[in-house]
Amino acid sequence: MIAAARGYKLKLCVPENVTIERKRTLRAFGAELILTSPMEGSDGAIREARRLFAESPDKYFYADQYSNDANWRAHYDVTGAEILAQTDGRLTHFVAGLGTSGTFMGVGRRLRDHNPDIRLISVQPDSPLHGVEGLKHMESAIRPAIYDSLLADEDVRVSTERSHELTRRLAREEGILAGVSSGAALAACLDLADRIREGIVVTVFPDSGTRYLTERFWEGPGR
Repeated sequence: MIAAARGYKLKLCVPENVTIERKRTLRAFGAELILTSPMEGSDGAIREARRLFAESPDKYFYADQYSNDANWRAHYDVTGAEILAQTDGRLTHFVAGLGTSGTFMGVGRRLRDHNPDIRLISVQPDSPLHGVEGLKHMESAIRPAIYDSLLADEDVRVSTERSHELTRRLAREEGILAGVSSGAALAACLDLADRIREGIVVTVFPDSGTRYLTERFWEGPGR
């Protein structure tokens, strides 16, 4: 969207198995898509982007969201500040999934600077072979350079099946059409709520469910 508005040519490397909605949206904005092996997930797309840049460094600007400090700093300056403003700084726990890790790292650092007692909880898929698009299983994936595992007070794992279930429930019970990574974040929040007596828990639903409407998980129980 930004590239279209600014008149930039944009080339994006994405796994071939990303949803039809994602591909059509990106192409509608004029992006050129380089489709990589679905078996390699986002890591395959990262490797291809790096290869293209290494071959033609004078031709491309490589944004490299996994290594670019501007990623987490944007969340430090904006998302974290917004959360503090909307909760009057009273939140006790922050929960977020790990993809590029920028949201968790930026917001987490901002909250820790505000109040070191705020608990920071990161969320990952529970398996290298998962279906939670947007999140990384850090042990088996290319680890983002901006990611620091020491920031989290807790790191929880969520299954693909539970992420799907809670994504469906968000739509049908709360009227929130969110992506699968949001279902994973909600799962971690619900488990946290079972363990604490009181608190103000904040999470982030970073993706819209409109990008996944052709996915079969919507046909699960309760359809």
